Amino acid sequence: MKIALDIMGGDYAPAEALQGVQQYFMQHDDPSVHLLLIGDEQAAAPYLPLLESFRDRYTLVPSTQVIGMHEHPTKALKEKPGSSIAMGFGMLQMQKADAFISAGNTGAMMVGAMYSVKTIEGILRPTIASPVPKTDGRYNLLLDVGANADCKPEHLVQFAQLGSLYVNAVWGYENPKVGLINLGEEEGKGNLLAQATFPLLKENTRINFVGNVEGRDMFKDKADVLVCEGFVGNVTLKMAESIYHIFHERNVQDDFMDHFNYEVYGGTPILGINSPVIIGHGISHALAFNNMIHVAARIVTADVIGAFKRHFAQATV
Repeated sequence: MKIALDIMGGDYAPAEALQGVQQYFMQHDDPSVHLLLIGDEQAAAPYLPLLESFRDRYTLVPSTQVIGMHEHPTKALKEKPGSSIAMGFGMLQMQKADAFISAGNTGAMMVGAMYSVKTIEGILRPTIASPVPKTDGRYNLLLDVGANADCKPEHLVQFAQLGSLYVNAVWGYENPKVGLINLGEEEGKGNLLAQATFPLLKENTRINFVGNVEGRDMFKDKADVLVCEGFVGNVTLKMAESIYHIFHERNVQDDFMDHFNYEVYGGTPILGINSPVIIGHGISHALAFNNMIHVAARIVTADVIGAFKRHFAQATV
């Protein structure tokens, strides 16, 4: 498989991206994974000696432009066709890459995903999903975490299906439990969106819906897939990240808190589009890039996109 990686994305590019590539190659002796490293040749040159032992496992794809973190996404993609992000999506379109990873401009990644790769037929909106640690050492999948601040009940039902398919294919969870994030356990609780979504999830026979999940249960094993609109999901995710940083700054050592470190899982996949796309945190270091590559490879190997297409094709018959 070929995985395209934007080495110019992120605050510490290209150094941390290429160090992450080195880590990945050292830890994963899998010749079937070939990396397409998209970036400025001169900027990358000082760090390429790190990959000297792995020359047959990557190809440097020169780019001439970079989309800055604060540029307007749509305008930047249109005006910078030679940028690493635009080229990555071009490779997906031309099927020269099986997946694309970037820690660059999140807006440009979302625009590229929706208008270059495009949404799978039958899916109303793509969603961004993020792992959330459980106290038993495993993870829940939280979605949406920022792509869709406002949603309709039908969107949340599809998020539940996408999340279930993902954790089954990539994490190996059998018959994953789906929970609706709400402010109470009882049916009928919550705002209008939650009240309207609950019965739709309850009557859906293609998921294992276990009911509402309150904030105090998010890190427990009550559910495997946690569904909410992007506003709630993003606030929840950012709060969890801040708690980790507070503990880290105070030098508090705890195995459970270590799992809140975003670098452990690398990046967040966009679910519901025609090719695997992973968005990394702008402050990603080498460990995060290493794990983003690993996640992308697992998604391709598990044929998650194929599972999505088959599932939603049946839903439209």
